[in-house]
Amino acid sequence: METFARTAVIGIGNEFRRDDGVGWVAVSLLRDRATRRQLPRGTVLAQCDGDPGRLIGLWENIDLVIVVDACFLPSAQPGRIRRWDAATGSRLGPAAPGRHSTHGLGLAEALCLGDALGRGPGRLIVYAVEGADRSVGVGLSAAVARVVPRLVRRIEAELEQHDGASGHARAGTAPPVGTRRTGFAARRPPA
Repeated sequence: METFARTAVIGIGNEFRRDDGVGWVAVSLLRDRATRRQLPRGTVLAQCDGDPGRLIGLWENIDLVIVVDACFLPSAQPGRIRRWDAATGSRLGPAAPGRHSTHGLGLAEALCLGDALGRGPGRLIVYAVEGADRSVGVGLSAAVARVVPRLVRRIEAELEQHDGASGHARAGTAPPVGTRRTGFAARRPPA
């Protein structure tokens, strides 16, 4: 078994479906902020369309994976942030077709497939932002756009907390320096 050593933040979505692009926007803001304030060494920032194969490739052998995605619930409160941590033991339920996600197969299915193949993430945290608009177009609704800076600060805090805990385990090693970023962006054409 390979050693887990890095962290990754993966923004899932479709930038051409309004609020469904919140994951991509969050990762873009993290990239911008990382130029002024370093993220822990080895942090990967990626954008993905949610394809299970691409997700598995991005999170395989990663110690901590934070996924940011939009969710569209029947009684959504646009801009509300929901946090799910796999460490709690609860299962991530699959989205009902066409109701919660614009992706063909959802995150839950990708996670099950990755686990079945022995290619799941070490620890998974999901931030789901309740969206209002998934129509064709670019740009987030006002309610969703307002929460992105706060969401990014929460993700940075998660990364720092994880890095601090990992640093204690690596006693005697140099502190993290720099950021590894990936330009991977799997795009789907607008529907």
